[in-house]
Amino acid sequence: MIPPRIWLFVFAIIAHNIPEGMAVGVSAGGGMPDADSLAMGIALQDVPEGLVIALVLAGAGMSRVKAFLIGAASGLVEPVFAVLCAWLVSLAEVLLPLGLALAAGAMLLVVTHEVIPESRRNGHEKLASLGLCTGFCLMMVMDTALG
Repeated sequence: MIPPRIWLFVFAIIAHNIPEGMAVGVSAGGGMPDADSLAMGIALQDVPEGLVIALVLAGAGMSRVKAFLIGAASGLVEPVFAVLCAWLVSLAEVLLPLGLALAAGAMLLVVTHEVIPESRRNGHEKLASLGLCTGFCLMMVMDTALG
């Protein structure tokens, strides 16, 4: 029987492989030029991690073959999360314009239903209209000049 503290150690190493796989997936999915180097570096450092797991499990009484298989399998979460995150990056690229359009529409709704009517109360109609027109013109100039 392997003590729970050893299993905790094994699961901690496996859990720390998840963000490493995510880093590889995001860099590959995002088209980073050195994504393959990152993947290779992370894969190389997984070898000693798997070896540590195998040695600890074998030292705790598990058969060498079973300890080796668990050690080797400990790195399998990385490619799973790499593929998942590479897919999510490509999905986010497609959904980003829709999200931005939704945010812009929400802002327009709030401005037209809340901010403009509130700014025109208490006798400040001309100043509120002048501020709205000035702000709109300034944003259009900035958008054209910086856009």
